[in-house]
Amino acid sequence: MRAHDTEYERQRRAFRWTVPDRYNMAVHACDAVAARTPDSPALFLPAGDGFAPVSYGALSALSNRFAHALLAHGIRAGDRVGILLPQSLEVLATHLAVYKMGAIAVPLAGAFGVEAIAYRLADSGAKALVTDDAGLAKLAEPPPDLELLVNVGGARDSALGFTDLVDAASDRALEITSGPDDPALMIYTSGTTGQPKGALHGHRVLLPHVSGVTFTHSGIGLPGDRMWTPSDWAWAGGLLNTVLPALALGVPVVAQPRGKFDPEAAFALLKRAQVRNVFIPPTALRMMRSVPEPRARFGFALRTVGSAGEALGAETFEWGRAALGVPVNEFYGQTECNYVIGSAAALGVAKAGATGKAVPGHEVAVLGPDGTEAPPGVMGQIAVRTPDPVMFLRYWNRPEATEQKVKDGWLLTGDLATKDEEGYFHFLGRDDDVITSAGYRIGPAEIEDVLLRHPAVAMVAAVGKKDPLRTEIVKAVIVPMPGVEPTPELEADIRDFVRTRLAAYEYPREIAFVDELPLTTTGKVIRRLLRD
Repeated sequence: MRAHDTEYERQRRAFRWTVPDRYNMAVHACDAVAARTPDSPALFLPAGDGFAPVSYGALSALSNRFAHALLAHGIRAGDRVGILLPQSLEVLATHLAVYKMGAIAVPLAGAFGVEAIAYRLADSGAKALVTDDAGLAKLAEPPPDLELLVNVGGARDSALGFTDLVDAASDRALEITSGPDDPALMIYTSGTTGQPKGALHGHRVLLPHVSGVTFTHSGIGLPGDRMWTPSDWAWAGGLLNTVLPALALGVPVVAQPRGKFDPEAAFALLKRAQVRNVFIPPTALRMMRSVPEPRARFGFALRTVGSAGEALGAETFEWGRAALGVPVNEFYGQTECNYVIGSAAALGVAKAGATGKAVPGHEVAVLGPDGTEAPPGVMGQIAVRTPDPVMFLRYWNRPEATEQKVKDGWLLTGDLATKDEEGYFHFLGRDDDVITSAGYRIGPAEIEDVLLRHPAVAMVAAVGKKDPLRTEIVKAVIVPMPGVEPTPELEADIRDFVRTRLAAYEYPREIAFVDELPLTTTGKVIRRLLRD
């Protein structure tokens, strides 16, 4: 042990991955806990004015029943099963059933439209789809490979009823022989540029997410801990950053009904459901900034907060610590390789405006154009050393894209950042989002963070607009705070606000006010649409 080591540094140096030869996500997330404490709560579902528990034992039995039902209807190991459901008991039981039988879960977000759903079902060659009435309404025409349609709302037209299927099936345990590299889950990239790609993951992907959640939610698993996220469980942020790791750690998860995110309702839910641990994306946190004195008004008592999906920024970081009562531990990853950089305030890893340091177990670097590590403070591409158990197996039917993703022993994320002398990563944006103005390369994250400090700004996106003199100029697209009226005077004030805090070439030469920003289903701003 070195004399001046921090606890973080000791954990980094001592960390070793242990990946068993036989491993299944459903066993880790549910059945292993059910075998130890079958009556402990795994899930809390809305019930009247409160929440009713579902035990690990009941969840294990239900997922066994549905696995047997899928097998009885011809679904086999390796088949893709689409899952289009809101946060619920059924969506979780379906995931676990699919993992147990060796099939591949293809989660689909409720915010997807008809074409987005049709594309993913067709591209994955899904043989089954489990959904509800709302999902069926979006199914314009079932793709040719689809053989089984299950509706949790009951039998309808060509769809079989979920309850009918599980009531007729056995709850006996399945023989599980999966290995860590066997395919289990395919999450489609958010598609901010080009068509989404299916990132195929093996069962082992859960292991590093459990260690990541343990890092950012230090001490998780204490009596009374209870996890919640507003994120759709179809997104990696909802499923892998929150639900499955929490369950594997014995921490029950709160499910919420489908609906548009409402900041006041979110604060009220924290109190009503006795939530202690949350994962809330930066976009949702920024929306929550509009609620004054939330702790005094709602009386919640959080213990840990995690956030990822976009750069959190110093302004939201500082607001979160004051308004939520605990530090916001930001972390970073992407669909193909998630939870590799993070903050852990309890370990002394937290800095306003920084995403965090490499999470124990992962080697992360900022690479320059020549593929070597960039000096401290110099912009480059975030890269993760291979092999790493959190990495995807491959893109579905995209061998060329898979080959381009991994080069010279590094998985290339396509995201830009700097790394400072202390080892903190500062996320700057996607390579496509970087603004080139008068010879300078400008990441939008720093500009947006400063803009959010202005009292009139609720949400913002900075993009590059073509300019014959400077190549591009910075344009800010702003959602104003409630009750704020856009005026030329306000525009001038916002421009001066940035100009006095950043370099002269970084301030927004144009400002547009809008009612809302275009977002992906994961809550990321679609800057491509703003640029177009």
